Amino acid sequence: MASENIKKVVLAYSGGLDTSVILRWLKDRFGCEVIAYCADVGQAEETAGLEQKALGTGASKFILADLREEFAADFVFPMMRANAVYEGYYLLGTSIARPVIAKKQAEIARAEGADAVAHGATGKGNDQVRYELSLARLAPELKIIAPWRRADWTFQGRADMIAYADEKKIPITASKEKPYSMDRNLVHVSYEGGILEDPWREPYNDMFQLTVSPEDAPSRPEHVEIEYHAGNPVAINGEALSPAKIIERANEIGGRHGIGRVDLVENRYVGIKSRGVYETPGVTLLTNGHRAVEQLTLDREVLHLRDSLIPRYAEMVYYGYWFAPEREAVQALIDEAQRDVTGTARLKLYKGAVTIAGRKSPNSLYDPAMASFEEAGGYQQSDAEGFIRLAGTRLRALARARAAARPANKGT
Repeated sequence: MASENIKKVVLAYSGGLDTSVILRWLKDRFGCEVIAYCADVGQAEETAGLEQKALGTGASKFILADLREEFAADFVFPMMRANAVYEGYYLLGTSIARPVIAKKQAEIARAEGADAVAHGATGKGNDQVRYELSLARLAPELKIIAPWRRADWTFQGRADMIAYADEKKIPITASKEKPYSMDRNLVHVSYEGGILEDPWREPYNDMFQLTVSPEDAPSRPEHVEIEYHAGNPVAINGEALSPAKIIERANEIGGRHGIGRVDLVENRYVGIKSRGVYETPGVTLLTNGHRAVEQLTLDREVLHLRDSLIPRYAEMVYYGYWFAPEREAVQALIDEAQRDVTGTARLKLYKGAVTIAGRKSPNSLYDPAMASFEEAGGYQQSDAEGFIRLAGTRLRALARARAAARPANKGT
């Protein structure tokens, strides 16, 4: 540690207790200049007064970056084109936000001539990995300071940090700690820790921010139409919207019907099982609609190949390998498959459930005449006889082999 020579740091800063203390600690520990960088990825937090707070804590500069449209278009949409879901439930809202935050942090560090970046992620979670693997690809020359993993970070918890803030006159508004940890962005709100560490305990209903309880949702279903072009949602109910705005609109619609709540015990990359509760109303709608249009427009083998890659793709996003070559390679295959995924899905929303009520596409591979049981439609049913005979060749061979072996096994 004595050999560390840090002159300027860009800190991922939220204005909360942790990053406020980290900001001042960096100045005390390294005697360096600290730039406070806050990324707006749709967390809906009040940013007014953050600059004054950061400068009052000792930052030389405060940078607020509105990343909502970039986040939606360049990170969330590619992930949705892959229909990515981790361990069957998690739509990766926190996971996908970390690479866009790290990308901007690296850009700022280079523009400002910083020699290091810092973050407040703990040593037990996934976020430290996501930030640092992203930075390894984007700015390998930068030093990374992760205070919670350092031996010279002596704070054991919230009480120690509040005492430090009082001593250093850091402007904080520390209140009673929530009984859980929360993270919000355009995609979702996640909840973990505290009372949720008991996987048998049902979460409080008043905890949720984006969704009403399905029991309290409207007693009449609502239909919504979502238009897609080349795999991306472009309009809701006939209104064209930007990527960020379409997610926001989908959140509003899905939220009032209690769509997208998930309670999951997941496997963190660091080897720990963790219980997370998520609400992802908008992306749940958009993903279901995307699936509906794909049903019409994707060739069977392409669809099956892409679906076989979903667990691997989701794992790469969850683990933090967004900027890794393997994710980029898989993305290229997915995007090629999405060229004809254009059309409209009609969804029915009711009491927490999403069902497909219809789908149409100018690129549809669905042939009503071919599919009909009422007419031939150019399909020769007699052709199926030879097809079935060939498909069953190996099964008949297996049956004969086992039948021949049966008498020899009777005496054993």
